[in-house]
Amino acid sequence: MDKTLKTVGLIVLVASIFLAVLGVLWLGQTNGQPLTNVVTALFSLGSVQSWWYITRAAGLTSYILLWLSMIWGMAIATKILSPAVESSYSYDFHEFLSVLGLGFVLLHVVVLLVDHYQPFSILQILIPFVESYRPLWVGLGIIGFYIFLLVTVTFYMRGSIGPKAFRSIHTLSLLGYLGATVHGLFAGTDSALPVAKLIYAATFLVVVFLTVYWLVMRGFNKRNKQTGSRPLASASGASKLVAETAKRTNVGR
Repeated sequence: MDKTLKTVGLIVLVASIFLAVLGVLWLGQTNGQPLTNVVTALFSLGSVQSWWYITRAAGLTSYILLWLSMIWGMAIATKILSPAVESSYSYDFHEFLSVLGLGFVLLHVVVLLVDHYQPFSILQILIPFVESYRPLWVGLGIIGFYIFLLVTVTFYMRGSIGPKAFRSIHTLSLLGYLGATVHGLFAGTDSALPVAKLIYAATFLVVVFLTVYWLVMRGFNKRNKQTGSRPLASASGASKLVAETAKRTNVGR
């Protein structure tokens, strides 16, 4: 049933995009414009900055998706959505957002290789801090991508690496998100726009809130666990004392 709903939703999404594109093309034809002109205007193919537009859009989209993956993972860790959302759906959605976000990062990177407005080489994309264009912020973005990639890959290896190592590596996603944030804020050409500043500020504050909430809840749970273990230890000691007393009494008899 779940797979059927996912399939239907994907079909509806693809069909909606397809119909929207057809509608734009039809409007262009009714206005007497050739089809090639409509496509060129729709995707800005006549501009030298067309690929630059695509990579900027892909970069911002990947940031939002990875942010959603971050806060969803933290919601799972803190159980802030329980019992409203079942854990199976939460993990599936978290996994989907992570993979989709990395997909848009790859699109963001690949388009830079073919862009003529601000060209990048393969080494400048793979090696941090070697790019002449804002090397610090671009390098931090590359490192952030590597961290997210590591976290996503180890998600599928959690059975072999163990839960402790998995949780430790997963915590690094906070550093990956921080790298992506400063990369977008200081290396992105859209960062000067008020709406871009609002997006980065709002998303960052949400992550800060959930991080503090997670740390506080972790401290409470740890303290409660320690408090709960003491009575058990005392009860165990008392049981041993009673057993030894009974044994001595029987021996005395």
